[in-house]
Amino acid sequence: MATAAFDVTGIGNAIVDVIAHADDAFLAANAVEKGAMTLIDTARADDLYGRMGPGVEMSGGSAGNTMAGVAMLGGKGAYIGKVAKDQLGDVFGHDIRASGVRFDSAPLVGGASTARCLILVTPDAQRSMSTYLGACVELGPEDIDEELIAASQVTYLEGYLWDPPRAKEAFRKAAAIAHAAGRKVSLSLSDSFCVHRHHAEFLDLVENHVDILFANEHEIGALYGTDRFEDALAAVKRLGKVAALTRSEKGAVIVSGDSVVEVAAEPVDRVVDTTGAGDLYAAGFLFGFTRDQSPAVCGRLGAIAAGEIISHVGARPEVNLRALVAGKGVL
Repeated sequence: MATAAFDVTGIGNAIVDVIAHADDAFLAANAVEKGAMTLIDTARADDLYGRMGPGVEMSGGSAGNTMAGVAMLGGKGAYIGKVAKDQLGDVFGHDIRASGVRFDSAPLVGGASTARCLILVTPDAQRSMSTYLGACVELGPEDIDEELIAASQVTYLEGYLWDPPRAKEAFRKAAAIAHAAGRKVSLSLSDSFCVHRHHAEFLDLVENHVDILFANEHEIGALYGTDRFEDALAAVKRLGKVAALTRSEKGAVIVSGDSVVEVAAEPVDRVVDTTGAGDLYAAGFLFGFTRDQSPAVCGRLGAIAAGEIISHVGARPEVNLRALVAGKGVL
């Protein structure tokens, strides 16, 4: 790909993750929808946080996790997201910069507090997320750094951020800048519930503004209105673009123009927490993509990164990803 100062710039919800274990009875008693991401208000966030057991708190957000993964693999990453000028905002900024990601977005002053995602992990490793967006909803087109986008090989858009209206303007502006500079635009569908909420708009994004698509089999099925993965795959192939379709333990199917490659999931001794699996898969894939690797190698890098993240609690790697990849003879 053309020389660029940055490999990937991610745009997403700047969120502090709070991760705790819970059982199905706790989810039912507290009206938490299992396996989904549900948007909540301040009162609900405070109430549920008070009921949760001991947890781990760290900077997160889907695209933030992806960018941290890119940096940990040795890539050059940047991030655009809105936090408040408060304690959690400072924590988020310090944390993501410490992971090696450039983060220069101006904080929100005098408005909502920094966002947080309350993640409950059940014994089957499913994660159920209740998200208070807070300052995230204030991200708008004025937050898009045109020079940064133009200097990035890929601009990565987080589907979760499509909920706030002004963020849609920011996405469209970023995509236009990237394409005008001859760069690529990537989108993660993020959640099947997001797809259902914004179905027509997501279809337009995928067909007209996106070059590299990330989705799991439920999300891509929701986008094309089918329960049959084969039918969704056929629809993706007709796009003639790059798409990474993940299928949990079944691995992933990588589409690149007319070619289709299946890549096995990375073996894991025990699945502990699936939080961040898709985020880190995208990190590995994009790291390979920006180094002109084949679809199969990009998929393998994604699988390795995702396999590491589901082996422990939390959405940030606990080992040196670069060394992990090298140890497996990839790159």
